[in-house]
Amino acid sequence: MLQEYIEIRGARENNLKNVSLRIPKRKITIFTGVSGSGKSSIVFDTIATESQRLLNENFSMFVRNFLPKYSQPDADAIENLGMSIVVDQKRMGGGSHSTVGTITDINTILRLMFSRTGQPHVGPSNVFGFNDPQGMCPNCNGLGRKLDVDLDKFLDKSKSLNEGAILFPEYAVDSWGWSNLINTGLFDPDKKLSKYSEKEMNALLYNEPIKVKTKLGAKDFNLTFEGIVNRFTNKYIKRDLKTMSDRTQKSVEPYMTMGPCSECKGARLNQTILKCKINAYNIADLTSMEIPELIEAVKKIKEPAAEPLVKALLERLQHLVDIGLEYLSLSRETDTLSGGESQRVKIVKHLGSSLTDVIYIFDEPSVGLHPRDIHRMNELLQKLRDKGNTVIVVEHDPDVIKVADHVIDVGPHAGPQGGEIVYEGSYAKLLKVDTLTGRHMQQSVPLKDSFRTPKGKLPIKDAKVNNLQNISVDIPMGVLTVVTGVAGSGKSSLINEVFSQQNPDAIVIDQSAVGVSSRSNPATYTGIMDDVRKAFASANKVQASLFSFNSKGACENCQGLGVVYTDLSFFESVKSPCEICGGKRFKDEVLAYKLNGKSISDVLAMNVGQALEYFEIKEVLRKLQAMSDVRLDYLSLGQPLSTLSGGECQRIKLASELHKKGSIYIMDEPTTGLHMSDIGHLMQVINRLVDTGNTVIVIEHNLHVIKNADWIIDMGPEGGSKGGKIMFEGTPREILSAKHSLTGAYLRN
Repeated sequence: MLQEYIEIRGARENNLKNVSLRIPKRKITIFTGVSGSGKSSIVFDTIATESQRLLNENFSMFVRNFLPKYSQPDADAIENLGMSIVVDQKRMGGGSHSTVGTITDINTILRLMFSRTGQPHVGPSNVFGFNDPQGMCPNCNGLGRKLDVDLDKFLDKSKSLNEGAILFPEYAVDSWGWSNLINTGLFDPDKKLSKYSEKEMNALLYNEPIKVKTKLGAKDFNLTFEGIVNRFTNKYIKRDLKTMSDRTQKSVEPYMTMGPCSECKGARLNQTILKCKINAYNIADLTSMEIPELIEAVKKIKEPAAEPLVKALLERLQHLVDIGLEYLSLSRETDTLSGGESQRVKIVKHLGSSLTDVIYIFDEPSVGLHPRDIHRMNELLQKLRDKGNTVIVVEHDPDVIKVADHVIDVGPHAGPQGGEIVYEGSYAKLLKVDTLTGRHMQQSVPLKDSFRTPKGKLPIKDAKVNNLQNISVDIPMGVLTVVTGVAGSGKSSLINEVFSQQNPDAIVIDQSAVGVSSRSNPATYTGIMDDVRKAFASANKVQASLFSFNSKGACENCQGLGVVYTDLSFFESVKSPCEICGGKRFKDEVLAYKLNGKSISDVLAMNVGQALEYFEIKEVLRKLQAMSDVRLDYLSLGQPLSTLSGGECQRIKLASELHKKGSIYIMDEPTTGLHMSDIGHLMQVINRLVDTGNTVIVIEHNLHVIKNADWIIDMGPEGGSKGGKIMFEGTPREILSAKHSLTGAYLRN
């Protein structure tokens, strides 16, 4: 069959320099290159964006107003595109009603099977769902847990209502809620709550809504009074709190406590549904099993009517095992999964899809995977390709790059020094070319020959969180400790939960977003902006606040956002660049002030590398150098932080924490998003931290980092209930001879 290609001509998004490319269809194409070289600009900002834009244009105007807006990518031509699906590492939300079983559609098959062969027979398959009103437990609305008001935090019974006995802010003294309560005349405002009779207390907390006549001034009013716990429950608990604003969640959460539902004991379904069983198991029993156990239970179902369903179930469950998620259960809520786990669950979902000739785009699918599991994930990428799909992967891991049918290397460096195609062709020829990727594919990092001596120890005793099996381990102080093990083995439970709770002063550098506001950027986050404003102010003899787009200097038309939102009444508002400032965010008079020939807007448009050459202010240079040290030279100072990837967020946090001494640092997979050539630089930064007296703990799968550790704690042997044990503690040299350690086996190779 003739090979077809996706053709791109003259692509200029971000730093791309007129790039022209042919990507083979129905093959695996892997894009490599350093962070900021332009891989994402080609794959996400050009291919994925144009495909989504063209797809959305097929919908009616009404539907389009509810879809995200995509502008046409800057390119001369993009041809032979298909429908694209981006499988990224964004964590899956979905609130409490979304689980691994619902998101992968495995629950759908299970429900169908119970409706056909479960005894006693209940009815159609939808009633086996905890999101269905006929199936859900009436007490907890299908959540399995019941949120209740924590009365100890809600009330201070040693006080009267006038003294502020109700601690929840909505009933603070003189507030509307408090006045409403007092005006009912049902309660003595000067009586201490501890002196209330049972009847009075019940009325205060649980009274059904009643109308109460009251006087406000000269007028008579009808007030509705409802018990304060009932009102709180209806307002916050019965609606899914996770769908409310962060501010509301933060203000309300301290007054709630979560416990298993007393009626369904966490099974989420009503009693009629739970009595329907196959081989003595109800549907909740099956969804709460870990995947290998569930596979065994499903294999024992021999009913002829269930045969095709059993086959479909086993195939999908096997995909979860193949991708290294066998430690999950179908009842695991999706918003508790890490970024890497979320991405792998999405892959399983697409493997079960009957669509073909789709362009699947993956963003570093190896994140969070132990070397043992990489080949299993590669096989799934090949399965997707063999179904007739085009698979495009942005990746740094040499073990994933190996499976490419076609490799495109973008470079030669980051930012303005990137944006070109430095190699395209087969994997075998990549090994022979003189590009950063080509050279580093061949290099093997030696084991460290000497190891630092610990200055003390930080003990963890009898840890039992999640799957940890009552383990005790010492973290050595003043050295670099790397915690390793397959996905789900308990690394994060041990360090991010147990250890960081015992050491609350530890600096945790993870991949969670930094500053979600469109007004925060690298310059404001690292504190450079304050010094820059002062420098502009003293050079021009004006106020420093003029040089802030959050203050006096902001363009009045867009309030310093650089974009204007137009409200289309019942449609979604539309974002367009501000016509007055042209997206520069400042007033014209502010842009007229210069520092060394550049305006404040020019400075914010510089990337870190350019700013290092431009500035002479000592404090600014120190902070810029820290960002350069963690390989963020290509980030512009004014880029909104909300546009950074997980790896970039982590490195900008690291840059802003580098100057602290005598601290404990915890890093969760700091190599995410880093090219092989940059890992050496990251190791220099980490080693510098340890050499200045810090204790550094890194959770990592990357062999380069593991070989440079002073001390290794290897968890295992597997994930989930088969994990949670310490398999090895010692130096990288000692792990080579550890018989039971998977990590040791991969280091030996």
